[in-house]
Amino acid sequence: MVEIRTQRLVLRPYALTDFEEAAAMWADPEVVRYVGGVPTTREQAWQKTLRTIGLWTAYGFGMFAVRDHEGRWVGEVGVWESKRDTEPPYEGLEAGWVLAPWAHGQGLASEALSAALDWFDRTHGPRDIMCMIDPPNAPSRRVAAKHGFVEVSRPRYRDVEVILFTRPSTPDRASRASS
Repeated sequence: MVEIRTQRLVLRPYALTDFEEAAAMWADPEVVRYVGGVPTTREQAWQKTLRTIGLWTAYGFGMFAVRDHEGRWVGEVGVWESKRDTEPPYEGLEAGWVLAPWAHGQGLASEALSAALDWFDRTHGPRDIMCMIDPPNAPSRRVAAKHGFVEVSRPRYRDVEVILFTRPSTPDRASRASS
């Protein structure tokens, strides 16, 4: 089983035992403020948990459950195969991160994302990866920029504007994407 340890965190593939804490996190209005804006129901959280576990089975990668060294739930971070109904549609690798409210503002998203991207690059090879961020979500935009994501477009997703960022797999792509 994959387990990644950072200075403060432990990342491992999602398991059914993560459901209760993940469901509580996704039900929190502060957490979903920039992710659709509507708290997730218990049923939706269950479906999300099963989908997340399934991505690991299908692809060998996906969202990691993130905990601190004491075992406290921090959130989730990772890379998955995405098929977004943006206008125009997006299909490909997507990175994401979401943290419990107590973990905001401490650099934990950046620490976890760095570990997840490093693991992905080592095990699956460097590939272009996108992320989608709500324009007012300045903290996530800063995390994305810190990890080499550059803005490439502002499509509509579920009738609202979002920003698509790409983390190019090679440095020459980064210069082309930012120009």
